[in-house]
Amino acid sequence: MIPDRSRNGILWGLLGVAAFSLTVPLTRLAVGGLSPLFVGSGRAVLAAILAALALTLARQPLPQGKQWLRLGVIAAGIVFGFPLLSSMALASVPASHAAVVIALLPAATATAAVLRGHERPSRAFWRATAAGAVAAVGFALLQPGGMGSVGGADLLLFGAVLAGAIGYAEGGLLARELGAWQTVSWALVIAAPLMTVLMLVSVAQAPPSATALQWASFAYLGVVSMFLGFFAWYRGLAIGPMAQVSQIQLVQPVLSIIAAWLILGEALTLNTTLGAVAVILCATLAVRTRESS
Repeated sequence: MIPDRSRNGILWGLLGVAAFSLTVPLTRLAVGGLSPLFVGSGRAVLAAILAALALTLARQPLPQGKQWLRLGVIAAGIVFGFPLLSSMALASVPASHAAVVIALLPAATATAAVLRGHERPSRAFWRATAAGAVAAVGFALLQPGGMGSVGGADLLLFGAVLAGAIGYAEGGLLARELGAWQTVSWALVIAAPLMTVLMLVSVAQAPPSATALQWASFAYLGVVSMFLGFFAWYRGLAIGPMAQVSQIQLVQPVLSIIAAWLILGEALTLNTTLGAVAVILCATLAVRTRESS
C-alpha cells in the first residue's frame, strides 16, 4: 500500500507531468516559425510576468538568506537551462527523437534528490527506476526519428536533462519552505532580467513572425510549461518522497510521443502501445516501493 501522503504527492506529480507532456511537441511546433532563442527566453519572460503578478497580489514575503541562492540554482535549471537547451535542440530534431534523451530525466531527478535531499530509496526502487529508464529510452528509440548517432542536438538535450534534474530536486526541497507556486514564481522573477535581455537580442536578430498555431504553442509553453505546471509538480515533489514522485516522469515520453502524433503527425506504431505498457508498469513499481530504513 502507498501511504496517503505519498499518494497525494504522486497525484500532484502526475498532474504536473500531464502538463509538461506537451512541452516537447509544442516547442518543436513553435520553433518552426520562431527562433529557438526567442522561444526559450520569451516563454520565461511571459511566465515571469504572471509570477510577478501572482506574488504581488498574494502579498508574498521576500525569501530570506540562502533561499535566494537556492532560487538562483532553480532558475538556472528550469528557467534558463532546460528551456533554452531543449528549444535549440528541437530546432533540428523531431519531438520523438528528443524523447530519447528526456526519458532519462526521471532517473536523473531521482539521483539529484538522493544526493541533495538525503533520501534513502530501497534497492527495489533503484531496480524499478533503472528498468523504467531502459524501457523509456528503448521505447523512444524504436520510434521513427529516434535512432541515430549522438550529435550536437543530443548533447544539448543531455544538458537540458542535467539542468532540469537539478532544478527539480532543489525546487522540491525549497517548496517545503516557500510553497510550490511561490518557489517557481520567485525563480522566474530572479531570472527575468537575463531572460528579457536574451529575448530582446533574439528579436533584434530575427523579428518574430509565426502562424497563429505557433503563437498558441508559445503561449502554452509560457503559461503552462513554465508556470502553472510547476504548481502541481513542485507540490508533488515537496510532499514526496522526491525520488519516488520523480518516477512519474517515466510516463512523460509516452504522452509526449502520443502528443507528437496527434499534433505534429509523427508516426505512432504498435511499439508505442507496447512501450507505454512497459514504461507505466515500471513507473508503478517505482512509486510503490518504500524508502529503505
